[in-house]
Amino acid sequence: MPTTKTTPIAAVDPTVAAGSAQFLTPVVHGLQALAVNGKQAHWNVRGSNFIAIHTFLDTVVEHAQGWADDAAERVVALGLPIDARVSTIAEHVAATGVDAGFSQWQDTVRGIIADIDKVGADVQAAIDGLDEIDLTSQDIAIAIKEGLDKDRWFLVAHLAE
Repeated sequence: MPTTKTTPIAAVDPTVAAGSAQFLTPVVHGLQALAVNGKQAHWNVRGSNFIAIHTFLDTVVEHAQGWADDAAERVVALGLPIDARVSTIAEHVAATGVDAGFSQWQDTVRGIIADIDKVGADVQAAIDGLDEIDLTSQDIAIAIKEGLDKDRWFLVAHLAE
C-alpha cells in the first residue's frame, strides 16, 4: 500500500491563522452577499439611468466576487477552511437594502451603497485588527477597501446634485 506524505498545509502560527480568519471571514461573507444582491439589483433596476446603473452593477458584482476570492484564499492559504455557502452568508450578514423586485435607479443605488457600507465596516475592522496579527492579510483588506471606496464613489456620483 503506497504511503502519501504531505507537507503541512501552512507554515504559519495557528494563532495568526485563526486571527486572520476571524477578521477576513466576515469580509468574505459580506462581499459574497454584495455580489448576490448586486446581481439582484442589476436585473431589476428601472428608470432614466437604467443602462449606466445596470452596466456598473455588473462591475460591482465582479469586483465583490474577486475580492471575496482574495480574502477566502488567504484564509485557506493559512491552513483554515472558509464557509461561504449561501445559508452561512444568510446567517451572518444583515439584510440587504436592495428591493426584491423592480426598483427605480435611485433606490437601487442607495440600496447598493448601504450594502457596500456594511461590508466596508467589516473591512475596516479587518484592517484595524490585522495590524497586530498579520500584515499580509491586512494588505488584502486594504486593497479591498480601496476598491470598495472607488465603487461606492462611482455610485454616489449618480446621486450627487
